[in-house]
Amino acid sequence: MTRILVAGIDTSTQSTKVRVTDAATGELVRFGQAKHPDGTSCDPNAWWDAFLEARKQAGGLDDVAALSVGGQQHGMVLLDRQGRVVRDALLWNDTRSAPDAERLIARLGASGKAADGSEDDLSDDPVMRGRQRWVRAVGSSLVASLTITKIAWVAANEPDNAARVAAVCLPHDWLSWRIAGHGPVRDDDPTANADLDALFTDRSDASGTAYFDAATNEYRMDLFKLAFGRDDVLLPRVLKPTEIGAIADPAIAGADVPGGCIIAPGGGDNAMASLGLNMGVGDVSISLGTSGVAAAISSSPVYDLTASVTGFADCTGHWLPLACTLNGSRINDAGRAALGVDYDELADLAAQSTPGAQGLTLVPYFDGERTPNRPNATAVLHGMTLANTTKANIARAFVEALLCSQRDCLELVRGLGVDVRRILLIGGGARSAAVRAYAPGILGMDVELPKIDEYVAIGAARQAAWVLSGQAEPPAWTLDIEETLSGEPTPEVYEQYARYRG
Repeated sequence: MTRILVAGIDTSTQSTKVRVTDAATGELVRFGQAKHPDGTSCDPNAWWDAFLEARKQAGGLDDVAALSVGGQQHGMVLLDRQGRVVRDALLWNDTRSAPDAERLIARLGASGKAADGSEDDLSDDPVMRGRQRWVRAVGSSLVASLTITKIAWVAANEPDNAARVAAVCLPHDWLSWRIAGHGPVRDDDPTANADLDALFTDRSDASGTAYFDAATNEYRMDLFKLAFGRDDVLLPRVLKPTEIGAIADPAIAGADVPGGCIIAPGGGDNAMASLGLNMGVGDVSISLGTSGVAAAISSSPVYDLTASVTGFADCTGHWLPLACTLNGSRINDAGRAALGVDYDELADLAAQSTPGAQGLTLVPYFDGERTPNRPNATAVLHGMTLANTTKANIARAFVEALLCSQRDCLELVRGLGVDVRRILLIGGGARSAAVRAYAPGILGMDVELPKIDEYVAIGAARQAAWVLSGQAEPPAWTLDIEETLSGEPTPEVYEQYARYRG
């Protein structure tokens, strides 16, 4: 029997990856990858070039029956009436719009009454009230990473560019649109149509814009206008989880497939990773990369009025409450640098200490922090005495701080009513022997360690296979669990951390 192939495309901050996959089993067939330029802004055409190179490395997509694009969230792509990119996309990690986030929060919180004129039960502090109103409106309070703050920055700082904008989309939306054969048209052809109305997205990525309400599946054009000053702008239609977005241009994909290659809705990278990990309701993934991310699958929307947890959607019709720390595996990197050791040596030193590092506690806010929201904080090593200030205790304190910061995220998600049943530990930081040794004790339960893999691309491929199948549920691909980590609970470590963290 001829096997059916699908492709998962991951257009991340760093690169584009193309994973050609067996639709029935999830088995990797071919793979390609090409880098993106560094920086916090990028010409989207660089993503297109990277996709073409990754497609070539993967042996082409002529034999692929369906594909899906998972993308870095929040990136702002502005298009004019001809479908041309107006300016470089501002990416999630571009913080120039931080003052705009605060301005929008203040505007929503300025009145003591709700938008309909009624009294509300929110904070008396206008800033916190503004954060809470954003949470109630779209599930998340505003930080500089969210798309709405970036369009506000353009409106305030680049009025000429703002005047040219006819459509706003996200990185995965734009790449899907290009794969479908759309793109800029010539100015001098009055009959040319840029097909901006062919743009599509999904609820997971749309939920990271802060102008889409995933609970009602509707754009909040009043909030969009509050930020941009106009609402006569086309936004991508939001597809259901198994809805077909388009058919790929046969010159790009599906040339050898009868009927062509269908393009699935795609999604944001965190949601796609959860799909690639086969996560269900009650599962939490803790990803230790440059940042730390705890993401849970919830059957209902969550609204965190402390404004710490973002209430995103997932790719299946559920929700993906997510807490993110700015300081992730770089905490261990800082420990290595301070002690002059490599990763294995850091783990060996930490093993010579005991839970709680004999009273040493690191509060690891080296680059400020997002969870909790302390942008101007710095890291502090507490509890030092002449007796406990040793290399072993310092190494242990750094590793424990990394895990305790993720326990903070886990407790925030749990406090919103999510019944945490399983923890999956992923990301580069999960390779650390010390992290693996102490994670179950500090997180308070067994931890599953999936095999290191490209889970965003796997999730995108799984979505493509799901849409192609027409079934009610995604295909049951096997998740390779490398190890289940167990250990004695060490609640005293987190309690000591929480006292100093405050």
